[in-house]
Amino acid sequence: MQFLENPIFKKYLKYFLIAISSLILFSILFFFAVYVGIFGSLPNKATLAAISNQEATQVISSDNKVIGKFFAENRTNIAWDALPDHLKNALIATEDKRFFTHKGYDIQSYIRVFFKSVLMRDNKGGGSTLTQQLVKNLYGRSNFSVLSMPVNKIKEIIIAARMENMFTKEELLLLYLNSVPFGENLYGVETASLRYFNKPASKLKVEESAVLVGLLKANTTFNPRLNPKNSMERRNMVLDLMGKQGYLTEKEADSLQKLPLKLNYENATLNAPAGYFVHQVKKKSLELLEDLKDENGKQYNLETDGLKIYTTLNMQVQNMAMDGIKKHLATMQKVLDRELENHNFKKEWLKKQANASKKDKEKRTIEVFDWNGVTTKKMSKIDSLWHYYKMLNAAVLITNPKNGSIITWVGGNDFRKLPFDMVQSHRQIASAFKPILYATAFENDFEPCNYLENKEKTYSNYDNWTPKNFDHKFTQDSTVALWYSLTHSMNVPTVDLYFKVGRQKLLNTCNKLNFPKIKDNAPSMALGTLDLSLVEIVSAYGAFANKGQTTDPVMIDKITDANGKILYEREAAKFEKVFSVKTSQMITAILEKAINNGTGTRIRNQYGVNADIAGKTGTAQNYSDAWFIAYTPDLVIGTWVGASTPDVHFYSSQGSGSALALPIAGNVLRGIENDAKLRKQFLTPFAIPFYIYDDMQCDPYRQTGIKGFFRRLFN
Repeated sequence: MQFLENPIFKKYLKYFLIAISSLILFSILFFFAVYVGIFGSLPNKATLAAISNQEATQVISSDNKVIGKFFAENRTNIAWDALPDHLKNALIATEDKRFFTHKGYDIQSYIRVFFKSVLMRDNKGGGSTLTQQLVKNLYGRSNFSVLSMPVNKIKEIIIAARMENMFTKEELLLLYLNSVPFGENLYGVETASLRYFNKPASKLKVEESAVLVGLLKANTTFNPRLNPKNSMERRNMVLDLMGKQGYLTEKEADSLQKLPLKLNYENATLNAPAGYFVHQVKKKSLELLEDLKDENGKQYNLETDGLKIYTTLNMQVQNMAMDGIKKHLATMQKVLDRELENHNFKKEWLKKQANASKKDKEKRTIEVFDWNGVTTKKMSKIDSLWHYYKMLNAAVLITNPKNGSIITWVGGNDFRKLPFDMVQSHRQIASAFKPILYATAFENDFEPCNYLENKEKTYSNYDNWTPKNFDHKFTQDSTVALWYSLTHSMNVPTVDLYFKVGRQKLLNTCNKLNFPKIKDNAPSMALGTLDLSLVEIVSAYGAFANKGQTTDPVMIDKITDANGKILYEREAAKFEKVFSVKTSQMITAILEKAINNGTGTRIRNQYGVNADIAGKTGTAQNYSDAWFIAYTPDLVIGTWVGASTPDVHFYSSQGSGSALALPIAGNVLRGIENDAKLRKQFLTPFAIPFYIYDDMQCDPYRQTGIKGFFRRLFN
């Protein structure tokens, strides 16, 4: 022990003790500096007591499907009782096995980290407890240059200790599981469970819980969709830890580790089956919430307050519409492509792109929508422009005419790639407008058996306009019954009716239906040359379906806060009278004939729909727009098909309303009829008196001139 008396040893021992004392003193002062807020204030007890995670607002369909979310962070909170025990056990076994015994900080972990990570250079993980990780998730970390790590660690220890004194272990664990990030902009285990397994966390299996807990180590590296091999290895490590710590038997852990990795990945943001509708819901919700405040006088935040928006959309019917569009247009696009090629359309289009830059002609890998979904293709900018320019687009709107509820809203082919909403786009309405004219005639004492001229004539006052029937057939010595003219969508008699009714009376009807203002005075409006949207024409046909009354379309039934408190609830529908009951019944009776014997017979013959249905096709000039509108007392369905510009169109009757737009509605109506519940809800029969049908018991054609006179005289 003589070395203890050695002056040199004493000298270095003195320096060492001074250094240790200084380090301890500095650590105490440094800790105190963080504690008193020199490096930024720490949340006090009141702030900690008010902790509530930001939560995404959910948009819910009428058949209880989550069809969209609005969020700053995509989070849906879960209750403690809904957490399966194996999920809690997997988390504790993997992230913090002494969670239920420490006070927010774990001295043993710090010692392990010091010796293994600092002295032995073997970084096997940090010493943060679950409570400290929770603090990091809630408050993040600040940048203090070289002092960032020690300052942030001390802050987390202090706040974690405070939280341990204020919350139970169960409350802390729940806060953690509701706030932790799972990658892909997902926060909280409920949201992650719905994304990766398409089920609530309460329904997770043990091996699925292990996948999600394993994902916490590195959100991308262990993402089960992007890196399934890494995810499976990490899952098995979690299961192994659960076995070693007694949460699973050795046999259970071994058996679960042998299971394959099974996902049921569901990402509404990518698929967006109701993207166009959800976008409209967001705009409407912001309007409804604008003047609403919570109990603290704070305005509700659509992206953070975890509201629930209950909508009118029926996702089952929405999917029928999407399926009908995909099946039909995938076939019709090929037909259009052939017709465009045969008419050298692409060649002429490419000439207009001759001045494009070299860069625009270079091919690169990009994401595009086609009828197989969103795929990656090698295309130049010119290729991409042509791809979308010649593409057929479809829109479907279905409403309940009795209350205005929007049942289906498909605004286009793909909301992410083609966000322009064709439900609200104005395109030439064509013959789908004719029932408006005929209803105006009935409102002014015309009858179904009044006869109209079917004689082709030229109107010199209107630039020598000569309207023709679609089949180019007309008669010089006979007239056609009004009901038959509408049933078969005849143009020449319709123009005759327009002049007999009078332009101003038709304009008055259009004003009642809130159609856009009509500026020109061309009689061609009788044949549907004005531009209307699906919203406008479906609302108009709703008047025929609902005893002559219209109402505004509605997409939101109610909005609640995160606790279920009702913030908004729709009022009873308000109706505006446009037509008499008799007029709506006469139009319906005629449009039933259009389905049974006229332009809409494919509904019966090709799609086998047997329900009472009234409907009308529409085909714009040059086949640039195809329409089909049909209805029952409880449903109005409108479909439109066309390219992004009228320049792109069919050159044959394949572009007609009956060939291009009707099949989409046919697919939906057949699907509804095959479902007992939907059939009862939407395909209700018309209650039209027999005398309405009796009023149409007259010959389709009546001869004029001498022959006609004697025939009428002796019959």
